[in-house]
Amino acid sequence: MASHPAPSPPTLSPRAARTRSALIAAGFELLAEKPIDAIPIDEVVARAGVAKGSFFNHFADKAAFASAIGDEVRLELEGRITAANDGIADPLVRIGGGMRTGAIFALAEPKRTIVLLRSHANSTLSSHPLNRGLAGDMAAAIAGGLVREEAREGGVLYWLGLCQVLMANLVEQQPSPEAARRALGAMLVLGLTGLGATPERAREIAEAACRGL
Repeated sequence: MASHPAPSPPTLSPRAARTRSALIAAGFELLAEKPIDAIPIDEVVARAGVAKGSFFNHFADKAAFASAIGDEVRLELEGRITAANDGIADPLVRIGGGMRTGAIFALAEPKRTIVLLRSHANSTLSSHPLNRGLAGDMAAAIAGGLVREEAREGGVLYWLGLCQVLMANLVEQQPSPEAARRALGAMLVLGLTGLGATPERAREIAEAACRGL
């Protein structure tokens, strides 16, 4: 997970902006209940209280609609990651901090997490605007000899996958604070050592990340 703003939608007239907001709000509630493939457009526009043609004035299809909804949640999460990593220079700690922040978000915001995971806003491309921060931290870790060279190709994909699976598990299980700390700690140690960090360094980062969770 990264910390770089996604492209903003085109400037809309006040009326069009209200319509788009109504569609996004309706879609958010529906996407929290079921996957996008199970949501008819008719149901979206009915809940939003707008004409069906308005949907296609703003979104090419349901995939684009789901992505737009997910982007709003993803931007919120990335903002939290940016704040959590502010002032931290060590790329391994920053990478671990992204997972920690994702875990906290999943525990505190299960509904928003479900929407994020069900949307198509979780691009795994290193070049995706929302992944540039993670890609930069991964590159810094490689340059510093902190992780193995293979992370250059697969590091972002690997870490995003771990974060998403952990967040999904925390939403599903709704564990106690102690169980959540154990889950985060285990994933951090396994994840960081998988990248090539030493077990000692991985455990040190995991222990620090789990304090106060």
